[in-house]
Amino acid sequence: MIKLFLAIIMIALNACSTQQTKTTYATYQPPVAIDQASRAIASQQVKHHSIPPEKNHDESNEIAQQDKLLPRIASYISYIKQGVASWYGPGFHGKKTATGEIFDMYAMTAAHKTLPIPSYAQVTNLENNRSIIVRINDRGPFVRNRDMDLSYAAAKHLDMEQDGTGSIEIKVISDSQALPQLQQIAAEQAQEVYLQVGSFGSVKKAMNLKNKIAANNLPEPDIRSSTYKKSTLYKVQMGPIDSTAKANELNQQLEEIGITDTQFVTESKQSDGPRVTM
Repeated sequence: MIKLFLAIIMIALNACSTQQTKTTYATYQPPVAIDQASRAIASQQVKHHSIPPEKNHDESNEIAQQDKLLPRIASYISYIKQGVASWYGPGFHGKKTATGEIFDMYAMTAAHKTLPIPSYAQVTNLENNRSIIVRINDRGPFVRNRDMDLSYAAAKHLDMEQDGTGSIEIKVISDSQALPQLQQIAAEQAQEVYLQVGSFGSVKKAMNLKNKIAANNLPEPDIRSSTYKKSTLYKVQMGPIDSTAKANELNQQLEEIGITDTQFVTESKQSDGPRVTM
């Protein structure tokens, strides 16, 4: 009897041990899956942002999070802010901006931390009251107490390129407001306004876009080059644009063939020599 009793106890203990082992393995999840999910989330946070390697990564992620919360451009039309602007140029010329387009230090563009991209803003130098229209197409500046990074051309028009920084007022305006003001500024400088539909470091890519537009029975674009040191940009442009209605019509036709990232630029009316976006 004693031997039978001990055998029953051993069988019961083995059964409990087996059940516990099965439960442990059934609830186990490999940590690799968690790591992959974390990397996917982090990748989405910094997507579509042009963050130079020397910038603070924590600040970059914070800006990326702010971008997700940005409302439509209509809510920014009343945005007016005074602050400090700096400018950037040679070190970034020919590199991609946050919009994916190529940065041209001679184009009238600017970088801002939170304003929608792309969008337009009127920037006024508070020290001499000079005003320009810039297109927001990049993120920055990444220096404390600065509100906007202007392209070299924009800083030069505001007479800020020598000092490096200056006090400014930023006023967001709509595309329809930007065009008449750009036309007025262009007329004063013997220039015209064009619709730029692409900017590339390769002439082949510029030609491909030009041919794509022409193949869809749209007005054939012009390719203009801008060279700084050994870096040349090839800009595909349509125009000149003489009315808001024409600009809207062109943009609608371009959107139908998948071209949505356009901007207004001013160019010299002269056809000889290298033509540089101003």
